Amino acid sequence: MRAFADLYDALDTTTSTNARVQALVDYFRTASPRDGAWAVYFLSGRRLKRFIGPALLRGWLVEASGEPEWLVQEAYDAVGDLAETVALLLDRRERDTADDAPLADWVEARLLPLRGAGPQAQRERVLDWWRRLPYRECFLLNKLLTGELRVGVSQTLVARALAELASLPRPAIEHRLMGDWSPTPEFYAALVDPAHRAEHDGSRPYPFFLASPLEQTPASLGELADWQAEWKWDGIRAQLVRRGGHVYLWSRGAELVTERFPEIVAAAARLPDGLVLDGEILAWDDATGVQPFGALQTRIGRTKLSQKVLDSTPVRYLVYDLLEQDRHDLRAQPLMERRARLEALLTAVAPPIMLGGIVDAASWDELARLREGSRERRVEGLMLKRRDSAYGTGRTRGAWWKWKIEPYTFDGVLVYAQPGHGRRSSLYTDYTFAVWKGAELVPVAKAYSGLTDAEIGDVDRWIRRHTVERFGPVRSVEPVQVFELAFEGINRSTRHKSGIALRFPRISRWRHDKPASEADTLDALERLIDGGDAPR
Repeated sequence: MRAFADLYDALDTTTSTNARVQALVDYFRTASPRDGAWAVYFLSGRRLKRFIGPALLRGWLVEASGEPEWLVQEAYDAVGDLAETVALLLDRRERDTADDAPLADWVEARLLPLRGAGPQAQRERVLDWWRRLPYRECFLLNKLLTGELRVGVSQTLVARALAELASLPRPAIEHRLMGDWSPTPEFYAALVDPAHRAEHDGSRPYPFFLASPLEQTPASLGELADWQAEWKWDGIRAQLVRRGGHVYLWSRGAELVTERFPEIVAAAARLPDGLVLDGEILAWDDATGVQPFGALQTRIGRTKLSQKVLDSTPVRYLVYDLLEQDRHDLRAQPLMERRARLEALLTAVAPPIMLGGIVDAASWDELARLREGSRERRVEGLMLKRRDSAYGTGRTRGAWWKWKIEPYTFDGVLVYAQPGHGRRSSLYTDYTFAVWKGAELVPVAKAYSGLTDAEIGDVDRWIRRHTVERFGPVRSVEPVQVFELAFEGINRSTRHKSGIALRFPRISRWRHDKPASEADTLDALERLIDGGDAPR
């Protein structure tokens, strides 16, 4: 645990990519396969489910710190993060003994057995650990207990470090990290073994190739004839794996979603074996075509899919790339060759699997005019892919671009704020914004990105001086500050008081020039659902 805490510190105290990679390499070079496996598990974004609820931990903290409950609550409100509050309040106390157990022992021999222990045994063990651990290790332990451990590195950065350590190409490591795996010593040894030739996991997808935002004019890309244009769909990016007589659906977040879409799986069973397809899962209506992303939530958010849900939200899988055929990896072939194979493969395919179309245009200007009608088509814009491009890994600039339409915007009033996470846990950076419904302000969106560090500091200081009420870590503030927010889509929602849900809201700018009385209305936002014009 101490070595992992040192790694966490090294990653948390630098923004240098090279320094982070070197810290990862140094850690993995000395870690045992058991510790290495769990470190990869956590660093790649996987998390254990919560062991102890926050209410119990707060009660135990009152006991362990010897401080009155009101003071512990005040400390928690000020810090905004329970794991950090525990570590800070107990940091000044002397440690009974040093505890340098390996990370794997902490997880396997201490944390996992907590699930079968009673409340009293859990309390005794956690209090004992708090007494033994210094600040950073105590902080990480609490993050593990609450299931909220997040380390500020991407899986791509972890793969880069492991590739350097193992003298392997990064794509090879990224592929080995895909799919469903357990953090065992055997997995870790195979992960970094250049000579490993284990039997291929039939369910394993490939790392997804991602597009970069197009920030220049499309004409700067050269001749249009060198590019393939496709609609940018707003669904669930997914790879369909058909191997060994089985079908697997993997989302871009490396989540197995096979059981969510049984009709796609049934249709894929009729495809030849040894295939991997890349495409988009979309909610679909035979009369009007693609439906808003929110319709897919009825599939994603349920543990059991009834026939009623399946019937009310039909789906389609629009395929736009072929990554593997007859068990042969095609990713190195040019896109135009993969596309020709894909069209031949799906000639006779029937819904819910469909071939994604290509957008034809004679010039960049004509393509731009087609893009202007994206919202009427319920798409986010266009994808531009070089016809000679291989299917890479991660976000490699230059081969694939996403040419999105301008987002919707509205002006909302800041009404609530709470602390952020990690480095921002001492600052109010997570905001709730409202619009007018008559004379009442109704919350419609939460956002935490879009401001500069200087603006975050200014907003934080303003929030502390203009707090009206407190609800745990959340502050209600004077409703006077107006911000412009951008968002990608809007749907009706029965789960929100406002009756609407916004997709990907983020802050565009702080409107110092506008009073709260001139913020937008709920009626204006609702009109967007029915195809009306954006506010203002």
